[in-house]
Amino acid sequence: MKRITDLPMHLQIFLAVISAISLVVLCTIALWLWTDDENRHLNAFATFSGMVEQTLPAASAPLEAQSAAIDSWMQRTNARFALFAANGALLSRTLSPAIPFPHQVKAGGYFDDWYSSRFVWQLQDKRLLVIQFSVDRIERPWTFILMLLALAAAVVVISFPVIRRLTARLESLQHSVESLGKGNLAARVRVTGSDEVGQLAASFNRSATQIETLVQSQKTMLANASHELRSPLMRIQMASALLSAEHSQASNELQRSVKELDALVEEILTLSRLEMADNVIVGELLPTDITALAAEECASVEVELNADHIVAQVDARLMRRLMRNLIENALRYAGRDVTVNLRRTPDQGFSLTVNDRGPGIPETEMARIFEPFYRLARSGNGSGLGLALVRSISQYHGGEVSVHNRSGGGASFTVHIPLLHNFT
Repeated sequence: MKRITDLPMHLQIFLAVISAISLVVLCTIALWLWTDDENRHLNAFATFSGMVEQTLPAASAPLEAQSAAIDSWMQRTNARFALFAANGALLSRTLSPAIPFPHQVKAGGYFDDWYSSRFVWQLQDKRLLVIQFSVDRIERPWTFILMLLALAAAVVVISFPVIRRLTARLESLQHSVESLGKGNLAARVRVTGSDEVGQLAASFNRSATQIETLVQSQKTMLANASHELRSPLMRIQMASALLSAEHSQASNELQRSVKELDALVEEILTLSRLEMADNVIVGELLPTDITALAAEECASVEVELNADHIVAQVDARLMRRLMRNLIENALRYAGRDVTVNLRRTPDQGFSLTVNDRGPGIPETEMARIFEPFYRLARSGNGSGLGLALVRSISQYHGGEVSVHNRSGGGASFTVHIPLLHNFT
């Protein structure tokens, strides 16, 4: 069962308004019906009934005389009277609607209905006098109650759109914050109104713009720096080739270091371009035989491939890089015990799964292994950009990458790419 705090905010506020209105209505009805000073009214009615009793003919008087006396009081007070004998016989004239004979007799008088509309007074000669001072008293409480309920319903109907509008703006702000947190730096909130919520939305937009500008500047600077590194790398590579034969070992070491640095720069450039994909055309998405790409990559390192025949619209160069990075990562930690599965998915896309029997991924580090330049504590060589590129390439194609540890040891990386005909 849901708690109140688990409900959406607009329902919480709405329920609070309804509860407050219901409490006010119930208290008002209770005050209306039950807080009269009954003793004070009883004393007043008893005094008045005693005055009437003193003016009435004796019980032995003719019926017409007793009825005439009652009529006289009705004319003088504009109230309804009925006089009954002790046996219940009506001594005054019949009224419409008729006043019923009291269901019981009490000394000192009493109200014989919960509306306090009829007062019963027993005369000394045992006759019963019934005085009804307000015929519409029975109807008035219900009219008042209906008016209260109508007012409460009006408040509820009017308050719900207002509450929903307020919380809808907060929900819009929440969605934008979540979108920004997931990496959509272009997320903004439509600012409506100049109240606190509107000011908060405007503040969020300013902050998001500043963050987007800062991140974009960092990406641009990183891409430019990586590009500028190409020229000195080429000069170093040419210089190493000119070293004499007696320095061949130093030359080979220098060339190996240059190749590693060149590969790192290439990865940084590719990662930067993918992260700036909204503004930079990284490559062309063309119909590509995914199975052929996977077969080439697996054959080059002698890894087993189980695949369906799949042709999809992708950037072939980036998809090849994604496969290579995943396979090389598995080989680095699991030796030769690596298998690759390529399968078509129900959404007409495809999934690429690379399984290994290595040590697996520690649970504490599983959420960070796709971050740029992050390396596991046990990892040796590597820049920490391989898996970051896998994630960026997957996202560039509208897909995602996930990882989990396998039972019996090892890790399983899965890339899911959905149907990509919408990218043309």
